[in-house]
Amino acid sequence: MNALEINNVSFEYSKGISVVDNVSFSIPEKATTILIGPNGSGKTTLLKIMIGLLEPISGTVRIYGKKPKDIRKSIGYVPQKLYFDTTFPITVMEFLRLSGNSTDEQILNTLKSVGATDITSSRIGELSGGQLQRTLIARSLLGKPKILFLDEPVSGIDIGGEKNFYQLIKMLQEQHNITVVMVSHEVNIVSQIATQVVCINKEMLCSGSPDTTLLPELIEQLYGKDVSLYKHQCK
Repeated sequence: MNALEINNVSFEYSKGISVVDNVSFSIPEKATTILIGPNGSGKTTLLKIMIGLLEPISGTVRIYGKKPKDIRKSIGYVPQKLYFDTTFPITVMEFLRLSGNSTDEQILNTLKSVGATDITSSRIGELSGGQLQRTLIARSLLGKPKILFLDEPVSGIDIGGEKNFYQLIKMLQEQHNITVVMVSHEVNIVSQIATQVVCINKEMLCSGSPDTTLLPELIEQLYGKDVSLYKHQCK
C-alpha cells in the first residue's frame, strides 16, 4: 500500500506563475523519501500541500487513501523553523505537555528516543538548533503518527551534527515503523538514509531509488556543474 499519492498537483501564489507544476508521484508505506531540488524549486510548498496547509489549484493528494485534512491525527510535521518569543519562560517539558494528552512518562520516553533527556528543564529559547529540532521531532512523535514530514531538518544544525541527525531519523523510522518524508536542497544526505528520492524543480524531474536516480547529469541539471554527491555513512 502507498502511504501517499500525489496526482497532477499544481499550485500558484500569483495567477499565471507556477510554483508547483503538474507533479505526480507515490510514496510506499514505511519508506524514507527525500524530496530534493534547488532553492525556490517548490519543495516546501509541495510539502505544505501534502500535509493540507495549502490547497492545490489542481490535482489531488491522498494519505493512506484520505485527504490530508481527514487524517491529520496520523500526520507528524517538523517545520524548518519554529517562530516563537525566545524570552517566553517555558521549558522543554512544559512545551511538550501542551502537545496533547501524553503523560510525563510518555514524554520522557519519547525524549529518550530522540536523545534529548538532558534538556527537559531547559528553556525553549535557550536551545541550540539541533536540540530544538530533536524537541520538535519528539513533539511530533507523541501523536504516534503513521507518516512524518520534515522540512529542511538540518537547518540551523552545525555540519558536525548533521551526520548524527540523519542517523537519528533513520533509527526513528525503523523503531516507530513509520513513513518518513524529508525535504532538502542538499543531495549529499540522501544516499544512505533514503529508500526513495523525488526530484523537483517546479515540475517533476524524477522519482526512484538513490542509486538509479541520482545520476551525474541529473545533479548537474538541478544544481549546476560544481556539485557532486558525497555519501554520509549513516549505518
